[in-house]
Amino acid sequence: MNKEYIRTGRTNQKLETRNIILKTAQIFLNKGLDFNLEDIAKEAGISRATVYRYFSNIDILAAEAGLDISTKDPSEIYEDLKGNDLEKKVLEIQHYYNRLAVDHEKLFRKYISAVLDANTSTPKRGASRKKTLELVLKDSNFSTEEKQKLSNLFTIFMGIEPLIVAKDVCGLNNTESMEIMEWGMKLLFKGLYSSKDK
Repeated sequence: MNKEYIRTGRTNQKLETRNIILKTAQIFLNKGLDFNLEDIAKEAGISRATVYRYFSNIDILAAEAGLDISTKDPSEIYEDLKGNDLEKKVLEIQHYYNRLAVDHEKLFRKYISAVLDANTSTPKRGASRKKTLELVLKDSNFSTEEKQKLSNLFTIFMGIEPLIVAKDVCGLNNTESMEIMEWGMKLLFKGLYSSKDK
């Protein structure tokens, strides 16, 4: 979906429309049926132009809908982490999204490839990692600006993008990739704690 489109106007309504499109695609996927963007529009009861505004081609929609089926809602992850300290929460979130990336690596790569091949602006994905991190950071003592920066920084250390770099650029296997990302996160916290002590 065009980032400028989601930023303007009724954001919640646009996110709801996007979710309706994804859920409709999941109906077809779960039934093992072939479908196109026109089928999605008809089934969802929205215009074809609206579907195209959110997803420029069927490959991007199918890949993202497939990934969305496998991903827990951020609030569900947050509820499971209550009672832990911030570092433990973030490390658990990192482990969840890294495991998800490893378990569905082919589908994630297909999605990224479809987006790049579409030669359009990158659609705004669900951003589950960032939303989950924002939930755990809201209870922390950091300033609003620090919470925003930390949610961005922590997001960089989890998911498919750093996994691709670790494997394709650094030559690491899945286990080594997850270990190096966890080590990096722990170093971030060590630096964060030492800077707060000053």
